[in-house]
Formats: sequence, C-alpha cells, structure tokens
Amino acid sequence: MNKTVVIVGLTAMMALSGQAQNRKEDEPQQKGPDIQQVASAWKIIPPLGLREPAPVDTLLLNYGQRSVPSAQSIAYATTGNPGGAGETLLFFDREPYSPFFFNDALYNRLPSLSTQRFYNTRIPMTLLSYNTGGDRETTQDRLNAVFSGNINQRAQVGALCDYIYSKGSYDYQAVKGLTWGLSGSYIGERYEMQAFYNHWNTLGMENGGITDDLYITDPAELQGGQNEIEPKAIPTRLTGAFNRIKGGELYVNNIYKVGFWREEEIDDTTTVEKYVPVTSFSWTLNYKNGSHKFLDNAEKDREFWKNTYFDLNGSNDLTTYWSLSNTLGVSLLEGFNKIARFGLSAFATYEIRKYTQTADTLDMMPEKPEGLTPYPFENKVPAKGTENLMWIGGQLTKQHGSILTYGATARFGIAGSVAADMHIDGHVSTRFRLFGDTVTITGYGKFRNEAVPYLLQHYVSNHFIWENNFGKTRSLRLGGMLVIPHTRTRLNIGVENIQNQIYFNSDCLPVQHGGSVQVLSASLDQNFKFGPVHLDNRIVYQTTSQASVIPLPKLSVYSNLYFGFKVAKVLDVQLGVDCDYYTKYKAVDYQPATMAFYNQNEIECGNYPFMNAYVNMKLGKTRFYIMMSHVNQGLNGTNYFSMPHYPLNPRRFQLGLSIDFAN
Repeated sequence: MNKTVVIVGLTAMMALSGQAQNRKEDEPQQKGPDIQQVASAWKIIPPLGLREPAPVDTLLLNYGQRSVPSAQSIAYATTGNPGGAGETLLFFDREPYSPFFFNDALYNRLPSLSTQRFYNTRIPMTLLSYNTGGDRETTQDRLNAVFSGNINQRAQVGALCDYIYSKGSYDYQAVKGLTWGLSGSYIGERYEMQAFYNHWNTLGMENGGITDDLYITDPAELQGGQNEIEPKAIPTRLTGAFNRIKGGELYVNNIYKVGFWREEEIDDTTTVEKYVPVTSFSWTLNYKNGSHKFLDNAEKDREFWKNTYFDLNGSNDLTTYWSLSNTLGVSLLEGFNKIARFGLSAFATYEIRKYTQTADTLDMMPEKPEGLTPYPFENKVPAKGTENLMWIGGQLTKQHGSILTYGATARFGIAGSVAADMHIDGHVSTRFRLFGDTVTITGYGKFRNEAVPYLLQHYVSNHFIWENNFGKTRSLRLGGMLVIPHTRTRLNIGVENIQNQIYFNSDCLPVQHGGSVQVLSASLDQNFKFGPVHLDNRIVYQTTSQASVIPLPKLSVYSNLYFGFKVAKVLDVQLGVDCDYYTKYKAVDYQPATMAFYNQNEIECGNYPFMNAYVNMKLGKTRFYIMMSHVNQGLNGTNYFSMPHYPLNPRRFQLGLSIDFAN
C-alpha cells in the first residue's frame, strides 16, 4: 500500500468536505426540508434475535488510542505487533475456549455475532478511516470502511471492509489480513429479518520471541558495551514460521409476528390503527467455517520444537472446521398489554460440527525416518471428527421500563457430547434518582456446566498431539455493578468459582485442573473534570486462589490525563497523555504452532507503565489524531515485556484519519 497516496487522498477528501460545509454555512438559508444525518445502531442478542441499542462510532474521545495495546485491554498479553495474537489479562473479560480455539488468539480482530452492528440511517452513511505508523521497515497500516444505507424506513443494507498490513517492530513479525462483510435487515410490523456474512483471511509470521531478553533490558552486556541496537536486528527464535487463519460466518434470523390491530387516539377527533404483536415465531440459521494452517520450513527452527512427530524438514499442519446450526423459537412478546410486562420464549437448537486435521501418513512409508518423536498414544488420534449436538432452552426478558429491566437465558444440552450441559445467565437492573441524576444498580450471574470443545480433546499436528477425556467444566459467577453519572463513577465487583478448569501447561498441552479455583475481581472507573482538564481512571483488582492454573496480575491501572477544548469554535481537541500499567505476575506465554497461550512458572512480566502522548481532533464529520506511542521508553526502566521474550513495541510516531461521509 502506498502510504503517501492514501494520506494525501484522505486529506483531500477532508478538505473538500470542510470547504463544502463552509460554503453551506455561507450560503443564504432557503426554506425547505432540513436533511441531516441521523443514525442509530443495534446489536443482536442471541439466540432469538432480540435487538439492543449500540453506539455509532463517531466519537472524538480516545480515538487515537485504538491503535495501541490498551485499546484491547488495560492489561494485555501480546506478541508485540498490533495485528498479531493477544489475550486480555482481565479474567472477567475473557470468553471460554471456542470450538475452533485458534480464532481465540485473534478475538480482537475477527468479527462475530457479538461485534456485528446494524444501522438505521436517514441518508446513506460511510465511515472511512486510515491509521498508520512507523517507518518503511516497521510500517503499520490499517484501512477500515463501514457502509450502511436504508432502502426505506424498514429495510437497510450494509457492508464492511478492514485491511491491516503491519511489518512489526521486530524481525519475522509481519501480519496482513483482510476482513469483509455484507449485512441487511428488514424490520416490519409482522416480519423481521436480520442477516450478515463476514469473511476473514489473515497471515502472520511467528518469530517465537527474541533469543535473549538482554537485547532489551541490557544490550551492552551482549554487545561488548554498545548500548543501542535496532529492534529489527535483534535475533528471534523462529525465522520461517507462519500462521494463516481463514474463515467466515453466515447468520440469518427470521421472525414472524402474530397479533391484532388496535385503535389509538391521536387527538379528540383522530384515531389510527396500530398493529400490536402478541406472539412471534423465529428461525435462525448460523453457519461458520474456519481453517488454520501452520507452516515452518526453516532448518534452524528445529531446535525450538521439543517434539516432532511426522516431518523433520518442516511443518505443514492444516486443521479445518465447519458448523451449521438451526434454532427454532416461539415467544410471547413484551408489552402487548398492561399485564404482559415481560417477554417469554422457548427454543430448540440443532448443530452439526465437522473437523479435519493433519493426517498421519507414516504408516504408508516403507521405512520411518530417524529422529522423529515416537507417537505418544497406542491408538492414533482420528484425522476427522463429527459432532451432532442439540439443546433446548428458554429466555425471559424485560427490555423496557424506567425502573426495572432484566433478562435471563437458560440452555440445556440433550444430545451428543453436550448432553447434560447447562448454561444459565441473567441480569437485573434498577434505576433511581440521586443527586439530580439517575443511578443504576445491576446484578448479574452466570452458571455453566459444559463439555470441553472437541479440538481440546483430540488434536494432531507435527509438533503437538493430544488425546484427552476431560470432564465438563463447571463455573458460577455472581456480581454487581453501580453506575453514578453525577460523580462519573462505575463500580463492578464479581466473584467466580470454576471446577475442572482447562488450561495449557508449560509443555503447551491442554490439561484439566481437578479442583476448584476462585477468582475475585473488583473494578472502579472514576473520572474527574476540572474545567478543561480531565483525568479518567480505571482500576482493576483481581486475585486467584490458584495462580498456577489462572495466572493474573493483581492490579491493573489505566489513567488518561487530557485537556478538552475548542479552537475557533469549530475544532474539538483532546490533548493528553495516557498510561496503562499492571503489577508483576508469572506471565502467560504463547505457542506459535497452536496459537495458544500457556502457563509458565519461571518468568515474571509487568510493573512497567506504557505511556502515549496524543492529540485527537474533530472538525465537522472528520476525526484525526497524531500520537507518539510508548513515549516514556527509556525513562521507566527497560523491562517492557508483556510475555516472556515478547517485548512491546518501542517508541513510534502514529497518525490516523476518519471521515463520516453522508452520501
């Protein structure tokens, strides 16, 4: 990608947009309809397609910070490259292992049902953004576009495209990926439809970390007194390894509502008929597919691997997966009369999942090569697997109300490996007036007793083979949240008990802890404002009863000190410095061949503040920023590792631009 052309092009469009806006302001006002861009967004609540409001991404606040690790989490384990693998260190923000666990390492970039947004706009909307940083050898480019347009008041179509190309600050770390998607919705009186298809394809080099941490902490010791070294010159443990993740998701939700017509008075002489839905019938189809390919043909990488089962000359592992689920539901809808103050639903889901893995062809060879690791089991792990699964469940919701809202969903497995599975989650929120504002108190809970995903039970590749018989994982989470807008306070406290927790041990193999682990988490978001000066803070305390099973930093802090002001009454500016920090802990590590984060008990990471100096600006519908990330490099020590042998990016200049086009 020609970075100069992209920047010049977007800047020109911004200038033209600003000139057009100025001309419009200078022209005499004419009578007529005032057409303005009014956009709203929503997301889908599974499993029956309920809608929940979502924000539209046009805010100035902290726009530039999205291109640094703190955008994902205030405590984040990363391989260093923004497009690479990562895992949040905040336990309550993590999701359980997915059926295709390779995707979990890229959770922050891959689209899903939880991140999908639908828009309702009076006129078509296009959000176009471009972010860049680094020099020619370490360039980091990301181009993102979101489009939505209404066909009429009920129907809309949308599209998205997200391209990232990042060479990384260290050697053999480059990442490139393309995500695109199409979506559409129709919200009618009787019939509703919400659908999307997303596809992703990402390729990333894996360097396994640097060979010696002293290149970062004390390079003079390794270089005979020379205290500086270019990050790209630091040797890495792998030089020819690649991971490719491809996949897609098709989601179609159909709802047909049955009800009656009711007359409503507009004034003393006028009435209108309004359709009041009572019951709805829904059908949801969800198709997912994915593939993971690991390649490594570099001869000097052999020493990195403890075991090699099939080929000493290199790895070409391929794992694929697809699933197809159908969900049928019937609902008694909320609010069709004064008595029906909640919605009640029942549903059934059938899903088929199929897996293919690396085939063992050594038995077909006349002689087995010398030097291979013996197969670890008497019986071979099957290269193909199929699961037929079925659940039934119910949902209770109250989405409307000024005082009380709640929701609960229960799902029970009745066939296949999920038989006797149970997943129940719910929340209840109440609001009341305090200090002239509305205070919200929310209680939440989740119980799950679920089977371990297939690929954590059965897996085969050139360097890792496992065949497990894990029992179901059980967990109970309870917590509460208090939000006081008047004091800019948000307090969230929760506790979780987990039995039979699955984790990857120091050999990078999945194991199951036989006992219970308790995790306590307390987070406080507290923002202060003194005129134009703002200080936004988030503090998270978490502790675990078994740090060898669930290692967590006890304290994580994010602070953002900035000035907010206007220039010439048209340019909004946010000028400041932010910092994220977490205490030392026995850090998780990363295994490139499986893209899994595993526990180790030797090296601690943390106790390093990562600071960024930035200016975010907004002019009309255009946002732009400039930033010096890791501005404090060399001022607070040199031990800036988020994982063993994986240093964070050194200081770099970054900038970005986002334009909201009203077509």
